[in-house]
Amino acid sequence: MFKIGRNDKCWCGCGKKYKACHERSDEENLKFYVENGYPIPDRHLILTPEQIEGVKKSAKVSVAIMDELDKFVKEGISTEDIDKLVYEMTSEAGGICAPYKYGDFPKHCCTSINNVVCHGIPSKNDVLKSGDIINIDVTTILDGYYSDMSRMYMIGDVSEEARKLVEVTKECMLKGIEAVKPYRPIGDIGNVINDIADKNGYGVVRALCGHGVGLKFHEDPIVNHFRTDSKTMVMVPGMMFTVEPMINAGTWDCNVSKKDGWTVTTKDGSLSAQWEHTVLVTEDGYEIITL
Repeated sequence: MFKIGRNDKCWCGCGKKYKACHERSDEENLKFYVENGYPIPDRHLILTPEQIEGVKKSAKVSVAIMDELDKFVKEGISTEDIDKLVYEMTSEAGGICAPYKYGDFPKHCCTSINNVVCHGIPSKNDVLKSGDIINIDVTTILDGYYSDMSRMYMIGDVSEEARKLVEVTKECMLKGIEAVKPYRPIGDIGNVINDIADKNGYGVVRALCGHGVGLKFHEDPIVNHFRTDSKTMVMVPGMMFTVEPMINAGTWDCNVSKKDGWTVTTKDGSLSAQWEHTVLVTEDGYEIITL
C-alpha cells in the first residue's frame, strides 16, 4: 500500500512534513481506486528525490553509450563489436552492465536483429548487413542505481516495411509515455499503444512487458503494452518504470529459443521492433529519464 508517515518528509522533496504537503491530495486522488479494488504501489516503489538523482546519473551513462552507438552501428560490424563497446564505455564511466550474468545471460547488452523480438545475444557471427533492423538494449548500474533504454537502428537500405515498423514502434513508445499521469491506472499505457498498432495492422507482444526500474533491474509495476480491461496498478508520483513496446509486423505471438533460453523471435518470422525509455511519474505528468 502507498504509505508514508504523516510526520515524515514529503515524497516531493519540498522539505515539509507529508501531512502539511501531499497527504490530503494523495488520499483524495487514491480514494476511488482503493474503493474499487485497483492495486496501489507499495511505498518502496516510490523513489526519494535522492534516489531519483542517482538514477539520472546512471541514465547519463546509458544515453552517452547510445549516442556513441548512433555513430558506431553500421553495415559490416558484428554484434560482438557492439557488446565490446558497451562494456568498455560502461566500465570507463565507473558503471556495471546489468545484463551480464543476470540469470545466465552471457553478454553486456542485448542485440535483436530483424525477427528477434528481444534478448538477442551478441555474437561475432552476427554481422550487420544492409537491410537489417536491430534493437540495442542497454542497462547501466551506477552506484547501485539502474537505468534502462533501447533504440532501433536501420542498416543501409532498409525496406519500406521495415522503416515503417521502426517508426510506428517509436510512435507507440512516445504516445504510451504521454499516457503516464499520476493517479491513473498503468493500463492506460498499453491501451494507447495497442490502438496505434491496430491502426497499422501490427501485433503487440504480450509475453513480455515493461517493468519497474531504478533500485533494481526488474520489479513492480508490470507495464503491459497491450490493451486490457483489468484493474492495473495506479501510477503515483515518484514511481519509475520502463515503457518498451515490442511491435511485430505480423502476429503478436513469439517463441523463446530452446537452444540458449533467451532469444525471443516472432512466431511467424515477421519483423519486430522495440524502443525503450525509463520514465518517472511526476506530480503533473511524467519525465523521461533516458533522454
